[in-house]
Order: sequence, then structure tokens, then C-alpha cells
Amino acid sequence: MNKKVETYLENLTNWHSELKLLRNIALSCNLEEDFKWRNPCYTHQNKNIFLLFNFKEYCGITLFKGALLKDEKSILVQQTENMQSARQLRFKNLEEILENESLIKAYIFEAIEIERLNKKVKTKSVSEFNFPEELTEIFDKNVDFEEAFYSLTPGRQKGYLLFFDKAKQSKTRISRIEKYRNRIFDGKGINDCVCGLSKRMPNCDGSHKQLET
Repeated sequence: MNKKVETYLENLTNWHSELKLLRNIALSCNLEEDFKWRNPCYTHQNKNIFLLFNFKEYCGITLFKGALLKDEKSILVQQTENMQSARQLRFKNLEEILENESLIKAYIFEAIEIERLNKKVKTKSVSEFNFPEELTEIFDKNVDFEEAFYSLTPGRQKGYLLFFDKAKQSKTRISRIEKYRNRIFDGKGINDCVCGLSKRMPNCDGSHKQLET
């Protein structure tokens, strides 16, 4: 058992019983317990299998490669339309978890087998993402910026393309591109730490907020 997980559970104001039960189910599946991304994380031979999470309306499990599960009961949830790999098992009360314990274990064991076989989720390539016209126009005017963008890892490129394209108005897309211009030149992704204080490098964990007070 991981002490950070113990602390996490002790400090919960809701979903305490539900997540404690899910934790026991995870440990009964012979998974190692860790604490990553501010959540209990369960691994098999150092490979991530799933996280426990809690939101206002529900709690549950996020399976890292949930998209590869058969999901014969059609209970897995795709959190957002752009979520390509992870899928969630969501619960709204303790009874739901108790009633579905055998099914939860079956999904966990399937996820472990997927990782054991080293199966990969086929994700969209950068070229398959919608490319905002405004970004193309800026590239035409600034070759150095274009080179900086394409020097980013594919994952970082996808993150920016999704964020820029999500804006409904052209002026908003332009504003977003300009706002993140320096970050792109620095080789940073949209969620990367730029203040140097994060304890979850290279990801931002909100530590920069203490600089704003």
C-alpha cells in the first residue's frame, strides 16, 4: 500500500467509501499501487493500468488503454471526443460498485492482458487533425515559428491544434496562437511547466499560481 494513497483517501470529502472499495478491488488483482497525476495509480510490471478518480457527480476508474477493451457490456465512457486511448468506468454510489465487482475485475484483468501483450492504441496522426487556417497564414509569414512548431513532439503539436481549433471565432484562434507563440519557440507543450516549480515535470501542476499571489 502506498502512503500517498492513504493520505489521499483520508482527505477526501466525498466518495471515500467508493474509492476505498475500488482500491481494494485493484489490490485484489495483484496490481502495484502508486500515486501519479494527483491520483491513485495501479500498475503491472511498471506499466500503468488505471487511475482512480473522483468528480462532483461520480467517481471511478480511468483505464489508460480502455479503447482496446472489448467492452461487451458497453459501460466504458469516453471522457471527451478527443480522448483517443483512455476510457472510464463511472459509479454514482457504493451499491453500483458492489453489484459490478466481478465485472470490474474482468475489465481490469483484460486491461492487464492488453498491457502484457504490449498492444498499442492506434491514434490519429498530426496530419489527421484539423489545421486552423489562421495558423497556416502565420506560418507563411514566419518560417521560424513554423519550424519551431514542427520541432515539437507529435503529442504537443496535437495539443495545440486541438486548443487553437476549438475557438469558434477567427480572432480568438489568432489570440490563442499569439499567446502561446513564445511557449512553442521554447519547445514547450500547452500543458508543460514553464515556471520550473512543478513537481510533475514536464507537466504543469499549478505551482506557478504561487508566483501570482
